[in-house]
Amino acid sequence: APDQPPAPPAIASQSGGCAVAGGRMTDTRRRVKVYTLNEDRQWDDRGTGHVSSCYVERLKGMSLLVRAESDGSLLLESKINPNTAYQKQQDTLIVWSEAENYDLALSFQEKAGCDEIWEKICQVQGKDPSVDITQDLVDESEEERFDDMSSPGLELPSCELSRLEEIAELVASSLPSPLRREKLALALENEGYIKKLLEIFHVCEDLENIEGLHHLYEIIKGIFLLNRTALFEVMFSEECIMDVIGCLEYDPSLSHSRKHREFLTKTAKFKEVIPISDPELKQKIHQTYRVQYIQDMVLPTPSVFEENMLSTLHSFIFFNKVEIVGMLQEDEKFLTDLFAQLTDEATDEEKRQELVNFLKEFCAFSQTLQPQNRDAFFKTLSNMGILPALEVILGMDDAQVRSAATDIFSYLVEYNPSMVREFVMQEAQQNDDDILLINLIIEHMICDTDPELGGAVLLMGLLRTLVDPENMLATANKTEKTEFLGFFYKHCMHVLTAPLLANTTEDKPSKDDFQTAQLLALILELLTFCVEHHTYHIKNYIINKDILRRVLVLMASKHAFLALCALRFKRKIIGLKDEFYNRYIMKSFLFEPVVKAFLNNGSRYNLMNSAIIEMFEFIRVEDIKSLTAHVIENYWKALEDVDYVQTFKGLKLRFEQQRERQDNPKLDSMRSILRNHRYRRDARTLEDEEEMWFNTDEDDMEDGEAVVPPSDKTKNDEDIMDPISKFMERKKLKESEEKEVLLKTNLSGRQSPSFKLSFSSGTKSNLTSQSSASNLPGSPGSPGSPGSPGSPGSVSKSTSQMAAITTK
Repeated sequence: APDQPPAPPAIASQSGGCAVAGGRMTDTRRRVKVYTLNEDRQWDDRGTGHVSSCYVERLKGMSLLVRAESDGSLLLESKINPNTAYQKQQDTLIVWSEAENYDLALSFQEKAGCDEIWEKICQVQGKDPSVDITQDLVDESEEERFDDMSSPGLELPSCELSRLEEIAELVASSLPSPLRREKLALALENEGYIKKLLEIFHVCEDLENIEGLHHLYEIIKGIFLLNRTALFEVMFSEECIMDVIGCLEYDPSLSHSRKHREFLTKTAKFKEVIPISDPELKQKIHQTYRVQYIQDMVLPTPSVFEENMLSTLHSFIFFNKVEIVGMLQEDEKFLTDLFAQLTDEATDEEKRQELVNFLKEFCAFSQTLQPQNRDAFFKTLSNMGILPALEVILGMDDAQVRSAATDIFSYLVEYNPSMVREFVMQEAQQNDDDILLINLIIEHMICDTDPELGGAVLLMGLLRTLVDPENMLATANKTEKTEFLGFFYKHCMHVLTAPLLANTTEDKPSKDDFQTAQLLALILELLTFCVEHHTYHIKNYIINKDILRRVLVLMASKHAFLALCALRFKRKIIGLKDEFYNRYIMKSFLFEPVVKAFLNNGSRYNLMNSAIIEMFEFIRVEDIKSLTAHVIENYWKALEDVDYVQTFKGLKLRFEQQRERQDNPKLDSMRSILRNHRYRRDARTLEDEEEMWFNTDEDDMEDGEAVVPPSDKTKNDEDIMDPISKFMERKKLKESEEKEVLLKTNLSGRQSPSFKLSFSSGTKSNLTSQSSASNLPGSPGSPGSPGSPGSPGSVSKSTSQMAAITTK
């Protein structure tokens, strides 16, 4: 039943005069939860409201209406059909089927309200309100109906050992017919028949009468399939339940009986970690465990036809769990003792493990609550100090206790990440970084001993939820996103990236085993998520800590999935088209590891090959000018022979067109005016912008934004630029003296990339022979290659021809 609510608002009356208590439903008698049964045979909560019964013109009949207590919206409008079978269960539940495979339930706060609505239903159907089920939907043959009418009640054989076979046959023959099932259930209920059967069970066991025990198994199994709450309440009572389980041990299809009672009495121990003073609650916990055991372990797996016959058993367990959580939540002394012992240093390890396991199961039970009750549940736990308690537990050495605490933490994060974020920001003002809750979670993720990193994957998912701006709140006074991300990057990010930085101090990963690679891949996945969602926080962190250079060291890993993770991280950065990132990439020559990986991959047509080509294709298609110039100036010599795709030649063409526009800005401005005729701008505006670009001070140019290399670099790396040297010389003649001086000043002393140095004149011939030997992309063996590449002279010639066509 729902918890005691605040006084609900008035419910608007329907035309036709709804039957409501006292005009305004200020009392709680009619307060209900609406449930529907889903495909997994679990009850889904549809909301809380107030129920009324009235005539609805549109439906042409008396109907049940439930209006939400929150906003008065209609949760349920159901006509009381004269042929629908309504069931009353546990005094506060009414269950029925609207259509095939669509079951509904109303759970009343008070028995009186349930009785009122039940009387209305019985009145419409012409039934006596004392019954627990009104009728059944399934029509039967005229002959059966005539038989049933002629015999209003079902007469059971006398409950004797000699007549067990007859009783079993009667039960089996009644199951296919809904009306006969109803009559059998009423007969069993009225005559106290189940208790008599259980007395015979003891006699059979004493006499070791196996045949009788087999008949009793069939009888009890058949009674379960009658799907009657009233019978379940008898069978699951304290005095009967173990005998019922005993009857189900003697399955005729098995050669030996199963020892279910022995397991429940000797193996399964009820651990009362904190003494429960309420005897009713204690009995309810025992009952729920045993009924769940019957459903999961004792009863045979129901057939397709029998599955619907056990819906009442599912409901019985579901509502029992709701009741247990509610009763425990209301017992403040119990919860206070629980958290006090959890955080007490004097508590021994075994006791603490039991307490944590109890709390984990308690949170699991809470998943059956409807949303507003779950809100109250987690708020209660929060007020009791669940997060500080978890912090203490996660700092312990016991792996089992930590694992259970992690599961509890996952319930809290999935339910309310803002509550967790608020707690960790508050504790940061008092504690060191090492013992912060999030840092403890990160450390457990990093130190996961499972070779498959199952725990680490779960923890990474929780971290991702916590740093996801999509579920962060924004109020008039403060923005959770700004505050929390500022905290996370200051106090936690260094812990997350520590394994990455420790493993990438050299040119290749210092540890490259599978488990380390998996962990680094997880970290990279979270960092990639941050690049996409955190804008300036992650940008400052990457540039200040030189993270991208360290990540690209992993391109040399022997594990392809890790190398691809590193590449994906860089691709995400380039995809932002942010010039801050672009200048950082160019200044540190961060295309070098990618080009090396591309060349080392050779002619293999695989994911690495395709992903790298796609990245360069993106730069070409999006016309990212700074990166285009950087790639062609520094890596063209290595990439010019790749002709099975036109990506690199297309980049070169972009680069040449860029130069053309720089040399002739008036022509460029005319093109842009023609291209964007709907948004004309004065050509002088463009010239002014060009002038501002050339007069940009040294700081703005420090990252090599200019696309023309300085003359001293060109001299030093003459051999590298050989394929486009003629083109470059022609352009240089047109450059002003002032521009050359400016570029020299900005770029002098900048470290030349090690990749370019490896192609110096001394090793040029060696590289050529190596490339042909290793079957580089574009060589005859590579997929899609039309033939052997042309000589450098022919490439140069075709390039100059393309440039000439462009100029024309």
